[in-house]
Amino acid sequence: MRWIQEFGIFVAITLLSATIFASATQQLEIANMFERTFKMLHDEPPPRESGQRDNSRATPKFLWIEQKLDNFNVSDTRTWQMRYMANNEFYQEGGPFFIFVSGEWEISTRYMTGGHFYDMAKEHNGYLFNTEHRYYGKSRPTINMDNENIQYLGVRQALADLAHFIEEMHATIPGASQSKVIIAGRSYSASMVTWFKKLYPQLANGVWASSAPLNAKVNFIEYKEITGESIRLVGGEECYKRIENGIAQMEALFENKEGAKVKAMLQMCDAFDESNDLDLWTLFSEISDIFAGIVQTHEAGQIEGVCGRIMNGRDDISGLASYLLEKFASKGCNDLSYKAVLAKLIDSTFSDSIMRQWTYQTCNEFGWYQTSGSKNQPFGTKFPVTLYTQMCSDIFGDKFIPTFINNQINATNELFGGLEPNVENVYFSHGQLDPWRALGIQDGPQATVIPLHAHCKDFDSISNNDTAPLRTAKENLAVLVRKWLSTDEDVCEEYL
Repeated sequence: MRWIQEFGIFVAITLLSATIFASATQQLEIANMFERTFKMLHDEPPPRESGQRDNSRATPKFLWIEQKLDNFNVSDTRTWQMRYMANNEFYQEGGPFFIFVSGEWEISTRYMTGGHFYDMAKEHNGYLFNTEHRYYGKSRPTINMDNENIQYLGVRQALADLAHFIEEMHATIPGASQSKVIIAGRSYSASMVTWFKKLYPQLANGVWASSAPLNAKVNFIEYKEITGESIRLVGGEECYKRIENGIAQMEALFENKEGAKVKAMLQMCDAFDESNDLDLWTLFSEISDIFAGIVQTHEAGQIEGVCGRIMNGRDDISGLASYLLEKFASKGCNDLSYKAVLAKLIDSTFSDSIMRQWTYQTCNEFGWYQTSGSKNQPFGTKFPVTLYTQMCSDIFGDKFIPTFINNQINATNELFGGLEPNVENVYFSHGQLDPWRALGIQDGPQATVIPLHAHCKDFDSISNNDTAPLRTAKENLAVLVRKWLSTDEDVCEEYL
């Protein structure tokens, strides 16, 4: 095939490079490669605008609150300390609580000193909080996350923690016993605040859910479909086809027993076994996740810039490979084997990584495996749902067979209602480019999809730099919050 011949010299050079380095430092870089991609997909997004902090007279404080280890076992008296942040600079007695609920990341001051939620707390003389999810950040209920201890990680436990937090703040803050409550979340925590409104409707007067996936699903094929659609929409058809063709050519090389050429192109370590399905699936899953991270975090020019670098290659496969090497950013060879990622996931010690915790929640509650099960995406065919269900079993034990995982996911939907949660006073916002919107509520009088925006891009202050649809979405939320906090239902006009 001509395209194979054209990069023959490139293959020879990179094959030599791939065999040169092997060290302890290199192994750390290998682990970090998977973690960088994972972090891009799960981290709290930074503010889009610099300098958005108000001239605050108060600095948010890191505080702790005692929680039960098992909220649903009255005979278990064990407790732990949950971390949260508090900012009372605007609070006047009787003012509302504005609680930003964090998900699978460590809490920070990012939205405690600026942004749309902060601005609304200022408008309403509110008390601003940020709560940390059990098992993430510094909120560590157990000494480690081995398979016995990690059983206390779950969304129902986290929602009960939030309920206790609100009740305790009502009871202990002067003048706050009757304070109304507005809660907000993004991504997984947007799902949380929606589900909180369902389970504890009396504790929240209004809810903002930005980019909330609500339908638990094992084989989440739509995620990579929308990832591809967003690349095509913003980066262009040529870029989409180059990615699609480059991955197809890599797959063909493996199928034709020429996988060594791909290993050379991507400077892969000898540990990668091209005849092992789990290794192949891990490789192509990682490639697809790199592009998912670009789309999910997109800012103006980001997808376009990536496409420009890929299109600079002389052909599809070399253009793709050169960009992937840039993202791997390793000084030595790249270990893209199943064992390499598994080693990170079976580590039960607490660290800055959240890969083990989040994987457990997907195995036990949500699924949300972003697979290659659809033909309507450019990332190939080689990261099936079996990769992820096998990973659950290998990490957390034999009970995590596909039947068990499916039953757990069905139980989540039965409890929370899937795409019909039957909740009031919840505002749903999504970005058009965001792959997570496929599992969220996108229609209805209190839902909006913001054109050409990605995941959770509406938390910053209303700004002249906002697109018209983004500004409208923020203003609609502000109107709703005024209505939810009003004691007179006729004070504010109806939304829309």
